[in-house]
Amino acid sequence: MTSPEPSPDHSASGPDVDVLVIGAGITGIYQLYLAREAGFSVQLLEAGDGVGGTWYWNRYPGARFDSESYTYGYLFSQELFEEWEWKEHFAPQPETERYLNHVADRFDLRRHMRFGAKVTAAVYDEHSGTWDVVADDGTKFRARYLIAATGVLSVPYTPDVPGRDEFGGESFHTGAWPQRPVEFAGKRVAVIGTSSSGVQIVPAIVDEVASLTVYQRTANWCTPLNNAPITAEEQAQLRAGFEQLRETLNTSVHGFHHPAHDRAAFDDPEDERWRFYETMWNSPGFRKLTSNYTDLLANPKANAEWCEFIAKRIRRIVKDPATAERLIPSDHRFGEKRPPFVAGYYEAYNRRNVSLVDLRESPIVRVTPTGIETTDGTREFDVIVWATGFDFGTGALARMGIRGRGGLSLMEYWADGPRTFLGVQTQGFPNLFFPGGPHAAAGNNPRYNGDQVDFITDVLAYALDNGFAVIEVTERAEERWTNMVNRGAASPYSFGESSYFFGTNIPGKPVRYLLNSGGRPKLFSVIADVVANGYDSFTLRPTEPAPDTD
Repeated sequence: MTSPEPSPDHSASGPDVDVLVIGAGITGIYQLYLAREAGFSVQLLEAGDGVGGTWYWNRYPGARFDSESYTYGYLFSQELFEEWEWKEHFAPQPETERYLNHVADRFDLRRHMRFGAKVTAAVYDEHSGTWDVVADDGTKFRARYLIAATGVLSVPYTPDVPGRDEFGGESFHTGAWPQRPVEFAGKRVAVIGTSSSGVQIVPAIVDEVASLTVYQRTANWCTPLNNAPITAEEQAQLRAGFEQLRETLNTSVHGFHHPAHDRAAFDDPEDERWRFYETMWNSPGFRKLTSNYTDLLANPKANAEWCEFIAKRIRRIVKDPATAERLIPSDHRFGEKRPPFVAGYYEAYNRRNVSLVDLRESPIVRVTPTGIETTDGTREFDVIVWATGFDFGTGALARMGIRGRGGLSLMEYWADGPRTFLGVQTQGFPNLFFPGGPHAAAGNNPRYNGDQVDFITDVLAYALDNGFAVIEVTERAEERWTNMVNRGAASPYSFGESSYFFGTNIPGKPVRYLLNSGGRPKLFSVIADVVANGYDSFTLRPTEPAPDTD
């Protein structure tokens, strides 16, 4: 089934396409595939010039998964799983981008995609029950259903530092990295920010640069990624165990294949606990959260002891005691922010050409034409890398010009924070869905986002089979889900308010929890209830009601 060309005339009430997907990342590609397989006419618009989403834009040196590659990729096709061999347990960005291009070609999805088309307006037409969508390349579509798979890490944030635009050297944000190679050899480089991208890029470029200065606002609990090549024996085991792996990933609380531990911290004597911490330190990626003691996040004493173990490892690795202490967090516990996983990050500070500036001790005053001035002086640079994160959760949706019933702006409706049902729809915006957006993943993103895509596709199919054309969540369903998210934000199993998961890194943004604090089990249970009750959490209509002319 081929998608229609953009319609130059939208005076007719009928849609150009049934399902219009925005975004060619992991979630958008899957949504495009499922909607097409369900029999809908489909089209996808993508702002970039290729597929990949996060893995298209974030191509900075050192960018890679911190979820195991084979758990991050698609599971809808065993043939796809078997024919693609991931080279490493945690794939680097170029391999991930190649994989997503392979998927687009393997399932003939590219002919439904239009690249270089950034959506600038999406307006709901109450008369026809459709969405009029406009992109900055002049593309126009009228769609029955608009699915914004725009992601939570797609709008880079750069702080409004005085003089930022006056810098005479090169500046880059890790979340909008150029496709051309960036030359670091022999350069004086500043990296601003020490979250996931900052701690990845530092060891990746340290061998090339003349000097590297890291500007740190907040230290993070970094632990080793412990990556390795996937051996031929492991490849064979993965293929043979596909069905079991898929079952585990599709049902686990967090979307990983990691086994849970069987006891709480103080069920073990002290010497056994510290041996176990050593095992955790040497374990791959997120196992340090998912396979750690069962009360790691709920018991402050257990968390404090694990943090003490990490702090001792940092002091052992970093030779300069003052630098080591600055790299040890003092304002949050492990898991209160998303913990980065590293390879060679702490070791980099033992290099003579690497230095650390603590911005709490010496804040940035301004960027000068030749460098960066802090309260303790000015340093000159050739390159500045802004590893300063994203407008998480709502950033992309806020910039799409979305207007629902009565011309209501989505951002006006969400002025005090997002209101959603299941993290997929909001009231007053019929036929708009946003999988992988606010109130979404609290685990391995593709698994959770895929759950939402599965559900959305089921809702669309149910509407089609029963003669409905307009789908809108009820006020009660939205209120109950949003209240659940907000109440659960205080749980020890949720991230803390200092995390960007609350939007606190963006000046003026409402401080609201942007994940699903109930996690995947809550998502599953509510979806089951929705289906069992005939989708009564939605108002389903054949058409929009005629406007009141009285």
